[in-house]
Amino acid sequence: MSKKRETAIFAGGCFWCMVKPFDTQPGIEKVVSGYTGGHVANPTYEQVSSHTTGHTEAVKITFDPEIMPYEKLVQIYWQQTDPTDAMGQFQDRGDNYRPVIFVKDEAQRKIAEQSRQKLIDSGKFDAPIVTQIEDAKPFYEAEEEHQDFYRKQPARMAMQEAGGREKFVNEHWQNPKAK
Repeated sequence: MSKKRETAIFAGGCFWCMVKPFDTQPGIEKVVSGYTGGHVANPTYEQVSSHTTGHTEAVKITFDPEIMPYEKLVQIYWQQTDPTDAMGQFQDRGDNYRPVIFVKDEAQRKIAEQSRQKLIDSGKFDAPIVTQIEDAKPFYEAEEEHQDFYRKQPARMAMQEAGGREKFVNEHWQNPKAK
């Protein structure tokens, strides 16, 4: 890896499910589960789950842009989510599971907005694309038991994935004829 590092923050439902798709890619140094976008400093999982803090479960990715450019991260992000569902993702419902690309600067904003427009123009989905693009807010790391969950709890992770994400990804992103 080069010495250059950047960060990206994505919310796409349960943060447990958002780690592995990025963690397994070249050029990714670290993927951290956490909370962002709310009005409470240092929230706990229980607080965020209560829907009273305004936070969204998200992942913060540290990456080498020479190996994994931000544009590719955004494409990976889209392919883990249902961009037509504003109130959660799959079996995870509520504002703390809403899909958001949190951008840290105008360069990331431009890439994210162009990518969203390309997805809209593709006609891949009949429903409107509702994933938000918002300025990055303070990111708070989740408790240790939520980090690298797919490795620590593979059976629970499999149950979580069975809640619809894996099927949706296979139908809408892996099958080029699906619409």
